[in-house]
Amino acid sequence: MAQTADSTAVPAPVKKKPAATRVASDTLRPKPRPAATAVRKDSTRTIRKDTVRAATAALPADTGALKKDSAALAAAPKPRPASDYDLYMKKLAQENMFLKPGKPSFKDTNPLRPYRDMDWLVYLVGGVLLLLSIIRLSYTKYFVDLFRAFFNPTLSQRQLKDQLSQAPFPNMLLNAFFAISLGVYLYLVLYRQQVFPQAEPWLLIPGLVVLVAAVYGIKYVMLRFCGWLFGNSELADAYIFILYLINKILGVLLVPFLVVLAFCDVEIARTFLYISIFFIVLLVVYRYIRSYSLVRQYLSFSKLHFFLYLCAFEVAPVLILTKVLLNIWLTGNP
Repeated sequence: MAQTADSTAVPAPVKKKPAATRVASDTLRPKPRPAATAVRKDSTRTIRKDTVRAATAALPADTGALKKDSAALAAAPKPRPASDYDLYMKKLAQENMFLKPGKPSFKDTNPLRPYRDMDWLVYLVGGVLLLLSIIRLSYTKYFVDLFRAFFNPTLSQRQLKDQLSQAPFPNMLLNAFFAISLGVYLYLVLYRQQVFPQAEPWLLIPGLVVLVAAVYGIKYVMLRFCGWLFGNSELADAYIFILYLINKILGVLLVPFLVVLAFCDVEIARTFLYISIFFIVLLVVYRYIRSYSLVRQYLSFSKLHFFLYLCAFEVAPVLILTKVLLNIWLTGNP
């Protein structure tokens, strides 16, 4: 019993296994480190966290600020140097009394003029040049004889008169060209002098051409009639030849003046207008001189009779036509 009791009592220390196990468990637990190590761990943790936070918080803000500053520098325009015009205007504003504040201002305004399409004038002058070039290239010999008759009066009366009279078609073409050239010239003179500013060109230009053709057509008929009436047809033919010879030369001479009057400035056009009037008067005087020398070969008359003829048949129709045009211009009624 005692052995059994002792044997049974042996397990009593075995019951201490829990304590042993407690000791083992205590030994397995991590031993507490000293306070110094804990402080180091906490310090490293806090320092690292603080530095990382500061770095992460500062980096994007700094880079964003740098980007904004670079963008602002790129977007800001560079100051341009003041130009001479700006400097002059500033100086003018300081020196001119009318530009200083408080001074009265004066505005010089021009009335708005209505727009007029003048493109048709290019085609008109181009058509006149084209017509002259066609006549010149088609009848070269006639052109040469025409100018020879003009510059050599004695030769024209004997030889060239018959040659020119035997070419009726170019003769008619140049007479028609003279009417067209003089009609366009009269229109350009009226246009430059602002006579009939409201007139329609497509009515005025054909009217002037027809008027010139009618005046010289009636004159041709009257001269033929007078030659038949007084039995002097040869003298009438000679005078008609000189008259229309000068007209043809005048029609050719007016072509360059048409170009200048149509397209040049006002001052240049006015100058060439006076030059053209001078040439027209010169040709008319030359025609009267040649006519007087021709008529003296056939008839004996006084200079007074010739002057009366000029007044009745040359000057009076021009004066009547001028009065009619002035009446239309001033009153607006024919």
